[in-house]
Amino acid sequence: MHLPNCPKCNSEYTYEDGSLFVCPECAHEWSLESETENNEDKKIIKDANGNVLNDGDSVSIIKDLKVKGSSSVLKIGTKVKNIRLVDGDHDIECKIDGFGEMKLKSEFVKKV
Repeated sequence: MHLPNCPKCNSEYTYEDGSLFVCPECAHEWSLESETENNEDKKIIKDANGNVLNDGDSVSIIKDLKVKGSSSVLKIGTKVKNIRLVDGDHDIECKIDGFGEMKLKSEFVKKV
């Protein structure tokens, strides 16, 4: 029987202990049920109105935002195309014309 690799460190030296799988390298324990739940429970990122955002969506900024390290301001209504969702405090990466690469918080945008 082939045992799954560790989902935490990807070690192939896992073993079964009752209903759990154990990794001897990082000491991570998991069950097959929890592994499938984790794959299905990806973080859902929503805009200010509660709409679910996806990679490639277009959004509009709903509040004037100061650009850190600059005297520039992103104006309300600025349209942003082709967003990328990432983990972290600023969960949207995008490229804004005239500003370049930016990270935004989803709470300050709405889906177009």
